[in-house]
Amino acid sequence: MPTIGWFEILIVVAIAIIVLGPKDFPIMLKKAGSWIGTAKRYMNNIQNEVSNIDIEDEKINNEIKKDIKKDE
Repeated sequence: MPTIGWFEILIVVAIAIIVLGPKDFPIMLKKAGSWIGTAKRYMNNIQNEVSNIDIEDEKINNEIKKDIKKDE
């Protein structure tokens, strides 16, 4: 998998400044930051839901094991 170095990032930023212009570039950075923040929050919520499901499954499994031991 290719890695992105500082030189490649510098080239992308320079091209973005040329295409967007120095006036609109900070606005686009704010929008991109907002999108990234929204995506991170969404992924964090998904991870929390999955971990809650795992915890609930573990509780159910422990209850089933206790019931089985009581029946024996």
